[in-house]
Amino acid sequence: MYKDKLDRILLKVQKPSRYIGGELNSIEKDPEKVTMRFAFCFPDTYDIGMSHLGMKILYSLINSVPEYWCERVFMPLPDMEEQMRKNDILLYGLESLEPIRNCDFIGFTLQYELSFSNILAMLDLAGLPVYAKDREALTPIVCAGGPCVCNSEPIADFVDICILGEGEEINLELMRLLEQCKAEGVSKHEFLVRAAQIEGIYVPSLYDVQYNEDCTIKSIIPLEGAPAKVRKRIIADFDSVYYPETFVVPFSEIVHDRAVVEVLRGCIRGCRFCQAGYFYRPFREKSVDTIKKETVSVCETTGYDEVSLTSLSTSDHSEIEKMLACLADYSDAARVNLSLPSMRIDRFSEELLDRIKSVRKSGLTFAPEAGTQRLRDVINKNITEENIMNGCRIAFEGGYTAVKLYFMLGLPTETMEDIEGIAELCQRIIDLYYSLPSRPKGKGIKISVSLSTFIPKPFTPFQFEPQPTEDVIKERQKHLMEVVNTKKVQVSRSHFDVTHLEAALARGDRRLSAVIYAAWKKGCKLDGWTEYYHYDKWLEAFSECGIDPSFYVNRQRSYDEILPWDHMDLLIDKSFFVRENKRAHEAQTTPNCREKCSGCGVSRCIGRACFPNG
Repeated sequence: MYKDKLDRILLKVQKPSRYIGGELNSIEKDPEKVTMRFAFCFPDTYDIGMSHLGMKILYSLINSVPEYWCERVFMPLPDMEEQMRKNDILLYGLESLEPIRNCDFIGFTLQYELSFSNILAMLDLAGLPVYAKDREALTPIVCAGGPCVCNSEPIADFVDICILGEGEEINLELMRLLEQCKAEGVSKHEFLVRAAQIEGIYVPSLYDVQYNEDCTIKSIIPLEGAPAKVRKRIIADFDSVYYPETFVVPFSEIVHDRAVVEVLRGCIRGCRFCQAGYFYRPFREKSVDTIKKETVSVCETTGYDEVSLTSLSTSDHSEIEKMLACLADYSDAARVNLSLPSMRIDRFSEELLDRIKSVRKSGLTFAPEAGTQRLRDVINKNITEENIMNGCRIAFEGGYTAVKLYFMLGLPTETMEDIEGIAELCQRIIDLYYSLPSRPKGKGIKISVSLSTFIPKPFTPFQFEPQPTEDVIKERQKHLMEVVNTKKVQVSRSHFDVTHLEAALARGDRRLSAVIYAAWKKGCKLDGWTEYYHYDKWLEAFSECGIDPSFYVNRQRSYDEILPWDHMDLLIDKSFFVRENKRAHEAQTTPNCREKCSGCGVSRCIGRACFPNG
């Protein structure tokens, strides 16, 4: 254990509570009685990772097996890493304070592409080779899960296994297989061959990728019995799926410092830019009774006075009103605030507003995404300006004076008229505010506009589209700033260099492993943090590897091109994405899944209609 060494260095780093473990509800076990150890690595800092629901679920799930032990591991900030290297402290688990290199599994959850370099940084800090081929022993097995593994090709050289889909069942299956292989004394390669037979397991080393002269992919050939397509795992009965009775409570404040209950999984909407909406299909929801039971449990065992009812679109729960009424009985008596972080503006109502007033005192956030109805139809947002104005009216009449609006620049078919539409929409919202007799008296309105740059992601109808070049994005940003002529509207913009790299990593093939390695060797890590991000070093890495990032970012793909992720099966037909892409270019909308089945392929794969009317 590193306890004595840590005692000597922790006063030299910021927020030492990130690195000591021992929090309320954390789980410690006797190593002598444990047969399998799993190091759950979140490739970012403690403050961010401890807010992640997936870690909370899988941490408790694995630890529910008496002979299995799951520990939490986070990326240290540079001040802590410096002290660890000076004092010969390898990356360790918070529960045992022992090096994770001694674990059976080292598992990374990949929530965003800019965390890829942190995988290498953490493996190196653990005292392990970063390339999978150089880790010859059976253990530790380095695996990765989360939404980014729908295209894990850029990290194919570093991980042994990728887990595609939902992990509540597959993680324990994988651990049982390794336990069996350890008892039999088989090689790492034999374990990987066996693991590839588990539905949802992708072993990159068992696939041979060939390229055409133009650098597009020629073929992806499975080896040694690996499946031609790796099919995503899903939980069929979501209402009865494992959910923790409690969470680890951090010593210090984290990004989302509250209890969390997942009320549904998936999304009915089909926004054409949204990878998560397709990655988590089919849509499934928990019953009101289950939601209340889990809410009471996590609040009473953690002491939190706020609970977030989380999902991709919480207001789309079919019994949202009943749910809120049921939870109100408990929350009012226990003085617990309810937070609904994922609200559709077309589902916003006075009742929803009443439930979140005590939580969101500063302002409300909505995501129109585009400034004109034409472009909202292109992206299949399926909200009208009437929906937007009605949602804002309810907020203003309810006492709110601030609204934050999310928009994207660079969407397919976007024109300068669409950019001007953002400013015009904001002005109409301002006019609405001052027209309401019931608005808060003596207070002005504030509209915060957040502009992100469109990133074409795998497994979306826009996966074929290019990201506009830097010149185009900057021109459109500049034009919006020129047409916004009121101080009541404040505009913030994303940095193009960050979105450019994210797009390259999101749509890259396994040749990008060399780029990631070169960038890491130059010092790139914690790329999601502005103060540690070095775009120039990434460009140097691309150049040294002879790879032009624009090949992945700014190139239109044909419908019949073999994409780096085509051997992943998310239960959605590629023909559906082609069909939706064509409808986008015709500005035609597709109804949400509850209204009418769009034939994406999921219902055929699961053997039933996703909704009764399907």
